[in-house]
Amino acid sequence: MIYFNSDYLEGAHPDVLRRLVETNMVQTIGYGCDEYCASAQEKIREVCRLPDADVHFLIAGTQTNTTVIAAALRPYQGVIAAESGHINCHESGAIESAGHKVIALDAPEGKISAAQVAEYVHWHRNDESMEHIVYPGMVYISYPTECGTLYTKAELTALYDTCRELGLYLYIDGARLGYGLTSDACDLTLPELARLCDVFYIGGTKVGALCGEAVVFTKGNKPKQFVTCIKQRGALLAKGRLLGIQFDTLFTDDLYFRISRHAIDMAEKLKEVIRSHRLSLLLDSPTNQQFVILEDGQAERLGRRVAFSFWEKKDDTHTVVRLATGWSTTENDLEELDRALSESL
Repeated sequence: MIYFNSDYLEGAHPDVLRRLVETNMVQTIGYGCDEYCASAQEKIREVCRLPDADVHFLIAGTQTNTTVIAAALRPYQGVIAAESGHINCHESGAIESAGHKVIALDAPEGKISAAQVAEYVHWHRNDESMEHIVYPGMVYISYPTECGTLYTKAELTALYDTCRELGLYLYIDGARLGYGLTSDACDLTLPELARLCDVFYIGGTKVGALCGEAVVFTKGNKPKQFVTCIKQRGALLAKGRLLGIQFDTLFTDDLYFRISRHAIDMAEKLKEVIRSHRLSLLLDSPTNQQFVILEDGQAERLGRRVAFSFWEKKDDTHTVVRLATGWSTTENDLEELDRALSESL
């Protein structure tokens, strides 16, 4: 079996594991107050060009989204997201369990626009029953989106300007941030992305770490008692040094960006393999997630050799499946996929 169903199937990049072993017997204080976390925080501030940013390490993506959203919003507020957004579709109602409604908007190719946000907020503020409707307090997007697409610099600028005008937080889920920033289709740098939002996180779990995400509050806007909020949501690791060491390693010698670019190179080659078998893609994703349209029989046969994720039914006889590359994908993996397609189609 060849595995393309996710981008975090392996443990961690060898450099990360090596550094964890090298520092294993060093004693540190806990909860992220150690020298390794401090070093990683400083490297992240430097690469973001945000010398005063607040950086915190949390254990995983769902806990990060829940913690940031719950800490930033008032009890009567909700968060606007794409209908296909991760918090709306793939987090088991975690945001709602924290007391905040996800306000889902239709989003072609996974992206919501500044105009959509403005239209919804103005509708809410002009509805005579507004006090009986959840108040929008934040906009959530992911970069890349769930569909593997990217916001352009112009689109993100317009969205952020609208959020500022309307008094909304803009929060960027960066679970796959490296795979977005290193795409040929990306016209943003990390410092530019950081400037165009209020808070974002740098994903580690999907980009070479065993676990962990780095939350960055960009403008001195960290919610009060944020560490307490992290602990309340079960996202604070007692041995916080384990997260700090990983991010310190990932942001040494551009490792984070080098391994992210590798995943993009593998994704481009994966597209070549798919097209060589005269298969169609649902959309032109420039990142590491590719969505392939298969006849149902083809999907069934291929599934005996290749692990992939079901995405959606295209029609009565066709299924869309997702294949994802990652930092650990090899040329051999692609060759095996090519052979499996030849024998299954």
